[in-house]
Amino acid sequence: MNSNKYGTYKFGLTTASAFVIANMIGTGVFTSLGFQLLGTTNIISILLLWLVGGIIALCGALVYGELGAVMPRSGGEYHYLRKIYHPMLGFMAGWASLIVGFAAPVALACMALSSYLARVFPILNPIMVALSVLTIITIIHAYDVKAGGAVQRFFTFFKILVILGFIVCGLAMPVKYQNFSASFSGFSWNDVFSTGFAVSLVWVYYSYSGWNASAYMANEIKNPQRTIPRSLFISTLVVTVLYLFINAVFLLSTPAAEMTGQLEVGLIAAHHIFGQTLGNMAGLLIALLLISSISSMVFLGPRVSQVMGEDTRILRPLAKKSERGTPYVSIWVQYFISALLIITNSFELVTKYTGITLSFFALITVTGIFVHRHRFPNAERPYKTWGYPVTPIIFILLILWSIVYLVREDFLRTFVEGKQDVMWMSLMSLVTLVTGALIYQANRWVINRKINYKLSYNRDGH
Repeated sequence: MNSNKYGTYKFGLTTASAFVIANMIGTGVFTSLGFQLLGTTNIISILLLWLVGGIIALCGALVYGELGAVMPRSGGEYHYLRKIYHPMLGFMAGWASLIVGFAAPVALACMALSSYLARVFPILNPIMVALSVLTIITIIHAYDVKAGGAVQRFFTFFKILVILGFIVCGLAMPVKYQNFSASFSGFSWNDVFSTGFAVSLVWVYYSYSGWNASAYMANEIKNPQRTIPRSLFISTLVVTVLYLFINAVFLLSTPAAEMTGQLEVGLIAAHHIFGQTLGNMAGLLIALLLISSISSMVFLGPRVSQVMGEDTRILRPLAKKSERGTPYVSIWVQYFISALLIITNSFELVTKYTGITLSFFALITVTGIFVHRHRFPNAERPYKTWGYPVTPIIFILLILWSIVYLVREDFLRTFVEGKQDVMWMSLMSLVTLVTGALIYQANRWVINRKINYKLSYNRDGH
């Protein structure tokens, strides 16, 4: 890591990868299995879900590696889409990242952490615990870039060690294992092409979200053209392997009926592996692991809104930095959005809302690799997407399939089954996009008004 006095710290491959891994291994893998089991209980189908999710993330990471190498600036989709398509589309992506991409997952991770702790210590108030954790981590990252990076490396390596230990113990210790042979005999490819599989894929994709993390902090990475692609590829591969093993352990050690619809699947599995007392201790460790994810997203999210503030007049305060180089205004804006979502306490709705919105912008960003190569054929590309054009096509088809099924489920639950009054998930996603477009247009109006005022002022001879 290089540094001057304040604000010029540059992270290397290890820290960049730590942010990616921490962003990926978070709430989803310790919570989403219970909701996936509502769609299918076949172990083979579920493990296939996690493999497909890994393939999606890996294909996306390979494409983002090229985009990050050819356009090495912080901001992720915000920066890529404004260069590839149009500034308004980039702004909408940045706006979605501010609200959905980081603030919502931060809220979900805090909610999951507090849920685990409250299950072990029922006396705790989950909302107060979630808000307290969010506040402490935000203060650390608002104070100093270097301190935030050190916290991130420590908790990420701690997270990997604990997960590896959980996997080893889960394979070696359970007294009774679940029956895998029934899943082999009961598996059907019709399950893979069912609505339940496609909807469950949204939960899995949410668990993998963060595979593009280092693209958001390009300005703070040493040699970003080389480091970003390597960090994305290595981290996504590591996480995919860990996810397959940890979910196999959950399913092997614990009856599916006990995890179905439950949030704290890691704690439930820990009780079967270690017993009640040691299982509670394992639950506490899982809660601590979520600190790494919260820390990563609290660090990364404000980097997007900071870049937006640099480019957008009416959001200029978001670009302000402290003497130690932290975008403190953006950090605290994200804090208040996350806190508001925590207070709503609706985990499933926020997760699906997050999944569909992030999927949409990832879809058009990966599609942008074709547009960028066509528009800028002579651009220097230090790294090119491996397997092009197959890898981006795989990503596009799988994400599009998942989005269509998710909107369809929202429609059916509202107008056919009558289980909800409004298509809340689709409506929230649409409102996010529309408000982003309106703010962009308002910014254009402010700029044009100022230009016209100057022209009028000069014309009158003042």
